[in-house]
Amino acid sequence: PSQERSVRLRRWHELMMENKEELARIITAENGKPLKEAQGEIVYSASFLEWFAEEARRIYGDVIPASAKDRRVLVLKQPVGVAAIITPWNFPSAMITRKVGAALAAGCTVVVKPAEDTPLSALALGELANQAGIPAGVYNVIPCSRQQTADVGEVLCTDPLVSKISFTGSTATGKILLKHAAGTVKRVSMELGGHAPFIVFDSANVDHAVAGALASKYRNSGQTCVCTNRFLVQKGIHDEFVEKFAKAIEKELHVGNGFDAKTTQGPLINEKAVEKVESHIKDAVSQGASVVIGGKRHSLGKNFFEPTLLSNVTTKMLCTQEETFGPLAPVIKFETEAEAVAIANAANVGLAGYFYSQDPAQIWRVAEQLEVGMVGVNEGIISSVECPFGGVKQSGLGREGSKYGIDEYLEIKYVCFGGL
Repeated sequence: PSQERSVRLRRWHELMMENKEELARIITAENGKPLKEAQGEIVYSASFLEWFAEEARRIYGDVIPASAKDRRVLVLKQPVGVAAIITPWNFPSAMITRKVGAALAAGCTVVVKPAEDTPLSALALGELANQAGIPAGVYNVIPCSRQQTADVGEVLCTDPLVSKISFTGSTATGKILLKHAAGTVKRVSMELGGHAPFIVFDSANVDHAVAGALASKYRNSGQTCVCTNRFLVQKGIHDEFVEKFAKAIEKELHVGNGFDAKTTQGPLINEKAVEKVESHIKDAVSQGASVVIGGKRHSLGKNFFEPTLLSNVTTKMLCTQEETFGPLAPVIKFETEAEAVAIANAANVGLAGYFYSQDPAQIWRVAEQLEVGMVGVNEGIISSVECPFGGVKQSGLGREGSKYGIDEYLEIKYVCFGGL
């Protein structure tokens, strides 16, 4: 019953908060995220269980006025069934609860396949789910090696017992899973790659824009789907913005062990991630970009990289064409609003976008014109449990969190009573 689902989800939330420190330490140990950020993720993660505990009792159907006197028309919302949940390593707790909270609130059971780099967070959530009274077989976890990941993903997407796939990860992997799921026409939710633009117009408060840029770009060392990947700065304030941004990076960012209280930038997830950042910097510099600050691996170890700022960047460079997923901030100078919007919308993905302006008319225009699922206006951090998370174009299908998130796990059934 919905009330019982609500009670157990809320108890799960309470247990997460009671064990916040241990859960955060697991995240830091698994992916290197600074402990303060990991603690923030656990609070954010638990909030989805609380939110959907409340939404579980608000799955309303409809009574529709019938066209015939002897009929009554009803609409029911029912759980889709078994949901396969495939999650990434960068938010190993929150990406699970955002999906699982909605699924369990709707009345579904779930099979979670966590990223091969971060299985322990998923298993820790499973232990707390047991303590919260979530019945055996309702929350299931399948950890697997990197070598087995593709095979396990294929099984989850093709097995007829699975009714729903929810995936967060790269666009390339999402397309593979969509092909697998097509054979049995499963319900699918996809939160895929981003390439977020961050536009700073001449009317912007530059200090506020720098603070937003720092938060948006370097959280989790640039390893989030909504991290800014391209900075577009209007020529009137370009030099001032770059100068202040460089000073903020130097003053406020500290690379180190995630368990060190001073650390704001932990290691990247693996060697491959570091090599991608290096290749983007090398390509940009070879085409005329200038390294303002950073630009190389950090002395702490092979997976640590210096927070990097590039200027004199053009749209022909790899770092403005691909998602870097690392601590690299490339700055492009532009002249007109139309030019900035055109550059921002040139990507085939559209998850998040940000811009800073104090011109009300411009704010309305640009917010409506940006081809993304989420827009931050004078704000660099936009994720919130109450708000719909998701993208357009090749950034995905469906929405998570918010009042809309539970609909991804519900089927709508029309019932017609006749002969009355």
